[in-house]
Amino acid sequence: MSKHEPRRPLAFGTASENPPRERRGGSELARRPPVLGEIGFVGLGHMGTAMAANLAATGRRVIAYVRRPDQISKLEAIRLRPTTDIGDLFDCEVVISMLPDDDAVREIVFGRRDIGLDGLAAGLMPGAIHLSMSTISTAAASLLASEHARNGQGYVAAPVFGNPDAAKARQLFIVAAGVPAEVERCQPILDGLGQRTFVIGANPGDANLVKLLGNMMSATALEMLGEVVAVVRKRGLDPQPFIDIMTSTMFSGRAHKIYGDKIAAQTYAPGFVLPLVLKDVRLALAEAEKAGVPMPSVGVVRDRLITGIARGYGDLDWTALGLIAAEEAGLYAVPSVTSN
Repeated sequence: MSKHEPRRPLAFGTASENPPRERRGGSELARRPPVLGEIGFVGLGHMGTAMAANLAATGRRVIAYVRRPDQISKLEAIRLRPTTDIGDLFDCEVVISMLPDDDAVREIVFGRRDIGLDGLAAGLMPGAIHLSMSTISTAAASLLASEHARNGQGYVAAPVFGNPDAAKARQLFIVAAGVPAEVERCQPILDGLGQRTFVIGANPGDANLVKLLGNMMSATALEMLGEVVAVVRKRGLDPQPFIDIMTSTMFSGRAHKIYGDKIAAQTYAPGFVLPLVLKDVRLALAEAEKAGVPMPSVGVVRDRLITGIARGYGDLDWTALGLIAAEEAGLYAVPSVTSN
């Protein structure tokens, strides 16, 4: 293996009204070289901006689609080519999306006639690839892959593990799935974004399932860290030595080390904000229910997140699970609103 604000529900069809295009044959696609031309990028939040900037820093020509003109100067300063016209992406060999949820990605792929937004499926040239790096449901991934295939295009799912700081440092872990030849064409791009890529198969939805379940392992770890730190603090002890002992012995993984220190220090600065965590939790619970698998610990995290958002913590990082656990233990008076 090589080294490598919540939105309102929108009305989408399950498939495009455009007639399908002829797809290039597998042997022809396999002969296509890695992507060397312009790369389109949709989703310039904290993660997306860091990722697009890294691609530009390696000499890639990146066309960044944004809806607000006030973002243009900021993106030009990091050597991107910003545009408010999604049509400027349609000649790219690869378009990367890094969007918050299923609705956002479906809108970009299918378009919205009511606001005059053309979709990638209708606009991209045959043989182009949509590299979807968003955390979305497996059903959405399957729908998008099918629609791109109808139009002779490729679709590779490549969600990431890591926060904006990891994105800036090119330290993301990437889980990729799709037609092997299409994943191979995207590999140089993935190498420029992360420290390692795990290719797990040809079904794009499998990559999203791995990502969702991995996030649940982290979320439940944060919940447990918050609970045990609350016990330590309520007994009048400094939680940092406890975290140091645990992460030096039985719990030496990245999640416990990185987030344990933050929870002990009561650091909840915005990163992976609670509404997006809740979105992933709900998607994971839906996947589990579909498989007939109870996930009671994830249900606890869901309720904690709902509590935190109701208390005004929606802009805080998911380390705020520690704050919520502390409040439930009587360590804090519950404020109506928190400031960033």
